[in-house]
Amino acid sequence: MRNFREYDVWKRGIAFTGGIYILTRDLPDHEKFGIISQIRRASVSIPSNIAEGCSRHSEKDFARFVEIALGSAFETETLLIICHEVGYLKQEELNKVVADLQVIQRSLNSLYGKLQGR
Repeated sequence: MRNFREYDVWKRGIAFTGGIYILTRDLPDHEKFGIISQIRRASVSIPSNIAEGCSRHSEKDFARFVEIALGSAFETETLLIICHEVGYLKQEELNKVVADLQVIQRSLNSLYGKLQGR
């Protein structure tokens, strides 16, 4: 069994999610059950799926959870772009958080490729 705590991408995912929680505190209260909830759940899903995948015994199963984590990372990016489009995030804030997220996306893509034998 793999130890998810040893994966740098999991560590980055945890830190990123903490940042998302801080960032979303400043969003309008009327978004509490809308975009705030959605973006938090999507970001939490990134390290959560890595951890859950580590419990799987086959490379194929682990790869599937890494793929789900990558999907959650892209979902998170989309939600951040929406936040910017509706005026909740300034361009500089969006650029910073998306740059951090893209590091995670590249790491997940690389890990997925390795698990697939590429």
